[in-house]
Amino acid sequence: MSLTQILQSDCVKVPLQSSNKKEVIFELVDLLAAKTHLRDADELKEAVWQREQARTTGIGHGVAVPHGKVAGCNQLIMAVGKPTTPIDFEAIDGQWADLIFLLASPIDQTGPHIQALADISHMLTNESFRSTIQHATTADHLYQLISDHEKQHPT
Repeated sequence: MSLTQILQSDCVKVPLQSSNKKEVIFELVDLLAAKTHLRDADELKEAVWQREQARTTGIGHGVAVPHGKVAGCNQLIMAVGKPTTPIDFEAIDGQWADLIFLLASPIDQTGPHIQALADISHMLTNESFRSTIQHATTADHLYQLISDHEKQHPT
């Protein structure tokens, strides 16, 4: 499964309006609730926030991948956003995140959830691509960069 199979183009937001970690997570959850079949935004907010407090999802290089599993989600879904200013996700490399991928999945679907996390991480190991994507100025541009990258580097 490619990332663009779980990421709808209207679930990308540039710029995000929020200015801290919790607000960014909640803003992306609200985007998913508005654009997908997510049944309970509050349930997902709680799951993702609890996960974030237990262990940071700042993976380094200016990227964070907050995620959660909830009953109110019937399939793997994703939102992507770029805040106006970087957000402290307490990444091990100390870099603040300026690119946020939020994943939500059903409680009973561990495999696709783990695969999506791995695919995001793999895609962003390419320094040139990471630099390009971090300079996207619109949601459409960001989505197109992800789509183009997947076409050029199928998993």
